Amino acid sequence: MGMNRREFLKIMGGTTAALAFPGVMITGCKKALERAAERTNIIWLEGQSCSGCSVSLLNKINPDIVTVITEHISLNYQGVVMGGTGEAATKVLEDAVKKQRKDFILIVEGSIPTKNDLYCTIGEDEHTHRGIGIKYWVEELGKNAQAIVSVGSCSAFGGIPAAKNKFTGENPTGAVAVSEIFKGRTVLNIPGCPPHPDWMVGTLLHVLLKGMPKLDEYNRPVMYYGKTVHEQCERLHDYKRGIFAKQWGDKGCLYNLGCLGMDSGCDIPVRKWNSVNSCTDCGSGCIGCTEKPFPEYGNRGIYQNLQALKSADGSKGVEV
Repeated sequence: MGMNRREFLKIMGGTTAALAFPGVMITGCKKALERAAERTNIIWLEGQSCSGCSVSLLNKINPDIVTVITEHISLNYQGVVMGGTGEAATKVLEDAVKKQRKDFILIVEGSIPTKNDLYCTIGEDEHTHRGIGIKYWVEELGKNAQAIVSVGSCSAFGGIPAAKNKFTGENPTGAVAVSEIFKGRTVLNIPGCPPHPDWMVGTLLHVLLKGMPKLDEYNRPVMYYGKTVHEQCERLHDYKRGIFAKQWGDKGCLYNLGCLGMDSGCDIPVRKWNSVNSCTDCGSGCIGCTEKPFPEYGNRGIYQNLQALKSADGSKGVEV
């Protein structure tokens, strides 16, 4: 299954792609991708994560992920989909570090634990037989990678693993975003819990074909995160008419039920999940999963009515 111009434009964001890419590049995108694949390899590591980002990637519809992996990129390492296990698998990482390879893009899913070197181990030291934690691999591979891409909110901002314990107020594992490991270097962030597969594949194609895409203040591709959910919401007309849902299942804008669409940038309302539905259209509201404060979101959390923040004297509680 090849990738035609229509498919390429769809995952790149329609008119945005037309402006960003010369016509000849779009028309010949398959050949260009094949040429790029000859020199571009992908190493995908997973830290503190539920593998939801990998699962989302596997749900890529058009082009399907099998086509992307087998025709357009060389996926050297990816724990969820690779066939190799044990020493055969970790040898890829070991060789990349020893040979100081510089011919790959490093993709990281999940946050990086810093309080113990043995968290999220991948393989073991051949001499001490001590496990090697994810932090080591990310640091060593990231030194020479052509680009570093954080996939998912855990990798981009710390996400759920970095949330504070309700009782102690601590981050138990010292989980941090990948950018905290590489301060001073641009780490491309593709947040979401999980991110839409188009965001992942589309961003990767942009890096392969044209280099780093235009990024916002959080190093997210503007073509996917440049507008808020609210601006593109299917319920925007209700908001403008002052029609607000009072309880789940009601018609109307979901703002008063805790929807975070006004504060969250992504194009899900127009892109849709599985080309069918969106968080706001199905009535659940936006939980702000593409934003840095997720899941706590200014101590407000998820699905908490904004009115609950008002104190007895009517003043607003927490700014979000």
